[in-house]
Amino acid sequence: MQLDAVFAALADPTRRAIVARLAAGEATVQELAQPFAISQPAISRHLKVLETAGLIETRIDGTARPRRLRPEAVEALWDWLSQYRALWEERYTRLDAVLAQIQHEGTAERKDGT
Repeated sequence: MQLDAVFAALADPTRRAIVARLAAGEATVQELAQPFAISQPAISRHLKVLETAGLIETRIDGTARPRRLRPEAVEALWDWLSQYRALWEERYTRLDAVLAQIQHEGTAERKDGT
């Protein structure tokens, strides 16, 4: 999985909505196209981008071609994002401590009248 391709694929709101729908379970092109005011070929192009990025796969079921998320791709993306989440949580915790100290010092100054 190439993260650049994944992020490029997820940059489009229609594709994010498709991924959100597929998180609930596999669906056909027709089912995926229903909530959008775009053509089925346009949905197919979005699906191709998601498939090329490695986020979804097609299952062959007779004449139907339902799409589904690739759990390993989503997991890899989540693992990458989790690294940064931990980093930002640590930074926000430190910022909260600094802001609390500033607020405490400001409160102490008002009590002292300085």
